[in-house]
Amino acid sequence: MNKHKIYQIKDILSTFLINSSYNLVTRETGKNIREAVEWMLAKEKEGAIIVLDFEGIGIIDYSCADEIMAKLITRLNSGEYGDKYIILKVSNPTQKENIEVALERKKLAVLSFGEDNPWQILGVLNTYLKDTLTYILEKGKVSARGLADLMNLEINTSSTRLLNLYKLHLVRRTEELLEERGRQFVYESILS
Repeated sequence: MNKHKIYQIKDILSTFLINSSYNLVTRETGKNIREAVEWMLAKEKEGAIIVLDFEGIGIIDYSCADEIMAKLITRLNSGEYGDKYIILKVSNPTQKENIEVALERKKLAVLSFGEDNPWQILGVLNTYLKDTLTYILEKGKVSARGLADLMNLEINTSSTRLLNLYKLHLVRRTEELLEERGRQFVYESILS
């Protein structure tokens, strides 16, 4: 995680604190946090990978999780922030559960890691995309041809899976030049 930019949610919240509470409750609190994160995201370069770290935060209720995470991921996937990526660092099971419910209700997905797990998907992602994402996260990167060969898929199916993961900002995409065939896209893990 060395090349990732880390946003400490506790530090962002401290600018809004009135009563010294590090609990994320109410939509208004969530809106303030999300707007601060959006302001910071706007300053990041294209291709930036941002870790939203929830360490030091107490509870996060559903309304706050929805206001922060569901709206951020919806806007990320719509391209509002450009080619940037968000990963969550959440170790508290209650926080994780409320964030996941907020994402599931909007049929969204985000990568997360914590002290108890190397990575997991929070939210909703269909099985074949989960399988493809798992492969990329384990291997680091893959091309459509490589995935097609490995999973015995048609190249169009392989390309569609990879493109869908890229559009969901769950993997990065770069272009490689090939000597004999021109160019190809390579899809890479955002965790490494």
